[in-house]
Amino acid sequence: MAILVNADTKVICQGITGAFGAAHTKGCFHYGTKVVGGTTPGKGGTKDENGLPVFDTVDQAVRTTGADATMIFVPPAFAADAVLEAAAAGIAVICCITEGVPVQDMIRVRAELDRLNGGAEVPAEKRRFHLVGPNCPGVITPGPKTGEGTGPGDPFTKAGCKIGIMPGYIHTHVGQSKLGKSVGIVSRSGTLTYEAVWQTSARGLAQSTCVGIGGDPVRGLNHIDCVRLFEADPDTHGILLIGEIGGSDEIDAAAYIKANVKKPVAAFIAGRTAPPGRRMGHAGAIIGGADDTADAKIKALRDAGVEVAESPADMGQAMLKAMKIG
Repeated sequence: MAILVNADTKVICQGITGAFGAAHTKGCFHYGTKVVGGTTPGKGGTKDENGLPVFDTVDQAVRTTGADATMIFVPPAFAADAVLEAAAAGIAVICCITEGVPVQDMIRVRAELDRLNGGAEVPAEKRRFHLVGPNCPGVITPGPKTGEGTGPGDPFTKAGCKIGIMPGYIHTHVGQSKLGKSVGIVSRSGTLTYEAVWQTSARGLAQSTCVGIGGDPVRGLNHIDCVRLFEADPDTHGILLIGEIGGSDEIDAAAYIKANVKKPVAAFIAGRTAPPGRRMGHAGAIIGGADDTADAKIKALRDAGVEVAESPADMGQAMLKAMKIG
């Protein structure tokens, strides 16, 4: 099993004929994802470079293909409306890869999605819609590798799903892992997600699902949402949480883990040397108070029994230590 997406997930790309949408649709398609089409207003009735159908609207795409997930590669000014269009068409998993989406737009999106889901406090496992991002690498549930594809370094797989920009070839399916154990990875940082995947794969672990939740201050899924889903997934044997300075997400997650999570958890918090008041990289990575610092988050996680890596180079080893392997 996995969370959010699996081999049966049918994916479209909003912005499929744009430069980034086209390139990453090709990467997902060659990974083995069931990409069933995409949308570009005004180009309905045509096909993309992979021979996939292009529609004018998401509603048309869903009614024709049965798509239940989307990845969004549209300019920032149009990203919020793209998310809401996907939700209006009934798409359950919405991955907004676009960065630079205005915060005011995301406040509007979150309010509408919370309304559609029945309230902001509805737990992740009971929501109708799941937004991943914006400003994120997406989500991937690895499948067994069946050979090398013709895409940008990604192998063909079966029983897997890649939505977004993650490099598929570094991921490992549990059936091809040395230790026969899968970890779920949730991260605010795209590049640290890839590093965590590579380290866990290199140490014999597989990944059940990897979720890049993005680094913006207002976004969809947060750490607690993903931890909840991983805790309930019987094929996720450990959880690796990657956070950074700014906001209270990791502090809240630590409290939730302490009270509710039985599975082993490891973590890394980026930005330990960042000066207060200066944004570092992500729009949400700015220290605004005592609880926003890396040290405060590390302390909270350790108090919750989480194995915290001191360096990004130690994330894989921390996961093994938390799982009492080796």
